[in-house]
Order: sequence, then structure tokens, then C-alpha cells
Amino acid sequence: MSKKHLYLLFVFISFTVQSQEVLTLEEAIEIALENNFEIKIAKNNAKINETNNNLANAGLLPTISANLNNNNSQFNTKQTQADGSVRELNNAKNFSLNYGVGLDWTIFDGLSMFAKKEQLSVLEAQGKSEMQATILNRISDVYITYYDLIQQQQVIASIDSAIVISNQRVTTAQNRFTIGKASKLEVLNAQVDLNTDRSLLLNQKQFYKNTKIKLNELLTRDLQTDFKVINEISFDENLEYTELKELASKQNPQLQAQILSKKIADLNLKQIKGNRYPTVRLSSGYNFTRSEASLGFITQSSGQGFVYGITASVPIFNGLLQNRREKTAKYEVENASYLVEQQKITLESKIASLYESYQTNLELIKIEAENVEIAGKNLDITLAKFKIGTITTIEVRTAQQNFIEASVRYANTQYQTKISEINLKELAGILSLK
Repeated sequence: MSKKHLYLLFVFISFTVQSQEVLTLEEAIEIALENNFEIKIAKNNAKINETNNNLANAGLLPTISANLNNNNSQFNTKQTQADGSVRELNNAKNFSLNYGVGLDWTIFDGLSMFAKKEQLSVLEAQGKSEMQATILNRISDVYITYYDLIQQQQVIASIDSAIVISNQRVTTAQNRFTIGKASKLEVLNAQVDLNTDRSLLLNQKQFYKNTKIKLNELLTRDLQTDFKVINEISFDENLEYTELKELASKQNPQLQAQILSKKIADLNLKQIKGNRYPTVRLSSGYNFTRSEASLGFITQSSGQGFVYGITASVPIFNGLLQNRREKTAKYEVENASYLVEQQKITLESKIASLYESYQTNLELIKIEAENVEIAGKNLDITLAKFKIGTITTIEVRTAQQNFIEASVRYANTQYQTKISEINLKELAGILSLK
């Protein structure tokens, strides 16, 4: 591209950047991590799993409770004694009170409680993987939307420079018409082309505004917040397919969550098998008792002391439900294994496809950059010839459109390359969150 067109692009971009707040990518990511509702929900869900991972939920700790039982009665009572005498009392009151502290503790249940504790730990780890997946997904959206705005800024700059040229064409055509060297048709064609460029610019600006609203939504802030993004796209050309695949197998959050789901299914089967073994419970407590009766040999009694005991139960037959539950749990383990393998294949397929696209787009960037340079030079030569009247306005318009199309393709190729890079890093679990 000629120095003149580069200057026009620079002036346009510099003016708009100075007139609006510049939002850097790092600032956008920081805001999203702090404000985005989906990220907040994912973090809370991870905290819930962390909170639930304790010995009490696994059933490893005893339960201690305070007990109180107070019974009162009032009867018309008639008692016949052994010697035949009869004792009667109307509205005889009876009172009994029991209170104390008791402890219940399951000390063996076929090791199911230990499997449950391990399952809670796995659920906590799975929650963290799911949280990481959500964070990466939302931050990836921020990346892609941000670079989409950069692409659109570049397209707007290209169209704006074309409008400058279209204005020059109208002025030149009008001057030539005034001195009788051009027809009115040439002036009208130039004005039509100018209006076409203006219409294209308005549509592009509207699309640009809508994308800014989308980014504000991801950042969970006022949707009408105005800002400007930087105007450069850089690329990481050191990505290696083998390294990305290896990192993804170790760090991809979705794959890790699926592997943990398989482990949860294994532990669920272990818990179900534990139901075949005896359950042993220990109970103890310290109780106080007191009772009163208006009629009888003992009218008042009280006591206190330590109570304890042990109970054991062994399952013998439950309608073959145990066998069915174990069989179902085994199928769930098998399905979980299939899902892990399926996730691995899907992940590898995505990485392979994206990596090919990325490598191709890197080459396309070089070609499209060269096309922009050639189209810019061609436009310069065409405009020079147009000013001295050696070519038609149609040829000028063709050169102008070629320049715009080359600039748009170049911006779009950069954007598509960046999308491939972002998606590759997200799948490999190495997308920067800073």
C-alpha cells in the first residue's frame, strides 16, 4: 500500500482511539474474571463441592444428640390389690421425664464410608475442572470478541480510506464536467459510488457497535459503555501439534472432568458392593430419669447413669436388589469408560483440524498482505491516470473495490488465524487468563 493510504488509515485510527477509552485485552479479561455471572456461578459450585467434602458427609464421624422425653397423664384409677382390697383415685397424675446425651457411630459398613469420602474428594476435583472449563470458555469468548472488534476496526479504516478516494473522484469529475472534459454521467457515477461506500461504512459501524455490546455483556457491565480496542493482532507461531496434543491429554478441563466421572462411577460401584457386608453401630449415652405417680407402690423414682450398646446387622436377602444394583453400577462404569475414550478422540480431532486451519491461515496472511500492497499500488497508479484523464471511472472503481476487498480479506484472515490459535490454546488448557 502507498504511503498516502497508510497515512489515511493511521489518521483515522488515531483519531478514533484518542476520542474513546482504549480497552486492552488484559483489562477485558480481568473485568470478565471479576464480573461474569457464569464464572461466579462456576466458582460457587466449586466451593459447594469443596464444602461437602468432609468426614461427616462420608459418615465417618459419630453423631451426638441431646434427648428429652416428658410424658404426663391424668386418669381416674382403680387398683385391686393381691389381698382383694381396692384402691381408687380420681384424677391420678403420672409424670415421667427422661433426658440425656446420646452418641451413635457406625464403625463398619463394608468400607462404603471410605469409598464415599474418596468420592467426595473426586467430586471436589471434578468441580474445579468444571469451573476451569467454564472460565476458559468465557475468557475464550472475550478473546474472540475482542479480536473481532480489531478486525472490524481494520475494515472500517479500509472503507473510510475508500470514502476519501470516492470524495476525490466526485470532486475531480465535477471539475472536469465544469470545464467540459467529462459528461454528467461521470459525475453521477462517482456520486453513486460515494454513496455506496458511505452505506457500506454505516452498516459496518452498526455491526461494530453490536459487537461492542456483546463484549460488554461478557464483561457484565453497562451495555452502552463506549470504548476502543487496540488495532494490532499478533500471533504465536511456535505452536506444535505434538505438544498441544500432549498438553490437552493432561490439562483439558472437559477431559479431566470426564476422567473424574469415570472414577466416581468406580467408587459408586464400590459403595454398592459394600452393602453385602455387615453393618456395625456403636451407641452410648448418659441419661437422667425421673417419674412420679399418685397411686401405686412407688410414687416417685429417679436415676442416672451411663448406657451403651452395640448392634450389628447382616443383609441376607432383599429380593435380589443387591445383584441388580451392582449390575447397573457396572454398566455405568463401562459407559463412563466409553465416554472418556470418546472425549479423547473428539479432543484430538478438534486439535488436528484447528492446527491445520491455523497453519493454512498463517500462510494466507502472507498472501493477503501482499495482495493489499499490490492493490494499493494499483490504486495509486489508477488514480494518477484518472487525474490526467487517460482511464475511465469504471477502471478507477474497479481498482478501488479491489483494494477494499483485499484489505477486508487480510483483516478477516488475521481474525480467523487468531480464532484457531485461541481455540487450540483453550483445548490444550494453556489459554492465558492474564
